[in-house]
Order: sequence, then structure tokens, then C-alpha cells
Amino acid sequence: MTGARDADHEGVVGDGYPAGAGWVVAAYGELDQDTLGPLEEALAAAADQYRLVVLDAGSVTFGDSSFLNLLLQVHRLTTLRIAAPGDQLRRLFALTGADTVLSLYPSVEDAVRAS
Repeated sequence: MTGARDADHEGVVGDGYPAGAGWVVAAYGELDQDTLGPLEEALAAAADQYRLVVLDAGSVTFGDSSFLNLLLQVHRLTTLRIAAPGDQLRRLFALTGADTVLSLYPSVEDAVRAS
């Protein structure tokens, strides 16, 4: 996928890659309003080209309300699945009720295989 893969998303986004019928975006580190730009670009590019986007959140150490807002926006554009969220993200999703809206999976493989 040109765009999301080729762009230099230094800091919070790793290389994206195809998986099944979708695209995986790997994120890591702290995601807040100051660091969110590259992830927003990568998710938007993936959503433009794929009906399924998996966010590999296994290496995300922190996410705030702006991160949550981004996920909810992308959820409206495509089928978004969140893979391997850590304890902090699970608490964020549970406290806000986002865990009833977003699809959470224990691994990227589970998120890709889910029907």
C-alpha cells in the first residue's frame, strides 16, 4: 500500500503490512494529542484502501482521550479491530465504554481471523 507503508512515521507508528483481506498498522509508545499525527495519517490511509484495518496496539504504553477519539473516528470509516491492547488501554476503553463499541482482540492473528 503506497502511502501508509512508505511514509516515515517516526516515533509512534511502525511499518504497516497486509494481513488477510486487511491492513495492519503497528503503533507504539505514548499516544496523545502531541504525538498522534503520524498514527492518524497511517490509519486514514489504510481506511481509504481497506475494509479491514487492524491496529496492533501491543506496544502502546499510553493513550489519552485524543487517541480514543481517533479510534472512534476510524471505526466509523472502516472495520477497525484493536489487537493486543495493554492494561492501560483496556482501562481507558472500559472507563469510557469504548470497549462496547470497539472490537478488541488478544492478538493481531485473532483480529485478522475474526469474522
